[in-house]
Amino acid sequence: MRLKKGMRDVRPRLRIDIGAILVAPLGIGIVLLAQMLAGIPASALLQYEAALIVFGGTLGALLVTYSPRDVLRTLRSAAGAFRIVRRDLDALAATMMTLATRAHRQGLVSIDDEADALAEPFLRDGLAFAIDEPSEEGLREVLAAETAVRGENDESPARILEAAAGYAPTLGILGAVLGLIHVMRTPGPPGSLGSGIAVAFIATVYGVGLANLVLLPLAGRLRERAAFEARRRELMTVGICAIQQRTHPAILARKLRTFGVKPERQRIAPAAPGASRLPSRPIGLEPLANDANEPALA
Repeated sequence: MRLKKGMRDVRPRLRIDIGAILVAPLGIGIVLLAQMLAGIPASALLQYEAALIVFGGTLGALLVTYSPRDVLRTLRSAAGAFRIVRRDLDALAATMMTLATRAHRQGLVSIDDEADALAEPFLRDGLAFAIDEPSEEGLREVLAAETAVRGENDESPARILEAAAGYAPTLGILGAVLGLIHVMRTPGPPGSLGSGIAVAFIATVYGVGLANLVLLPLAGRLRERAAFEARRRELMTVGICAIQQRTHPAILARKLRTFGVKPERQRIAPAAPGASRLPSRPIGLEPLANDANEPALA
């Protein structure tokens, strides 16, 4: 459904963070470079048995702790961790200012069509409920419950990755111990003992490296994204409640500025002939701009 004139599409648009993708292998590359400068070839770090213990054991521990569905969802989220969401808080604020202006002048029913045309689900559903719910307390309760559930879902992949980051180093130590047991039980020339111990400790390198170079950075990116989404929902909650109470747009603008946004009301299409208008404006508030000759709301 297309948005009406004067409305912005506030749907978050995703794009790839090229810079983060280029920097992501930096830690692993530094480790390999340090090995090469020490005269040790990178192939010395390839040990399939150690990789099986660390990677397979971490996955097995996750499947015991969480459901396969949650683990698959985490893998999908990790694959999209390098997508960044457009910072659209200003667009959200402008859209809510437009709706607040019309609701303040003409009532909540006048924004029903515009609310249905919004692409942001939280804002669209919240405004639809606000039109039907006369109580601000009831509206806030529903929005708070939905915000809590969505926040929990957004942070779930980050928590699972952090749990995996706790399992991986321990399994690396387990792999090193198993490798030492194998070296001690296998007879061989005395000179081979040192190389066997070195191979055994590769599992520890895998575990610590996986946790600190892969899992924790991915969890940090996902947690930052969840925090931004929570901030967006909080901003929309303030706007939805203000629109429901037909708060003067100047007051709403002041509330929205506390989020660090610049709310600029867009001009909206004129109301249909015969539409009801408010009999008067609240005392002490500046009038809204009705045409090009009047100053626009700051």
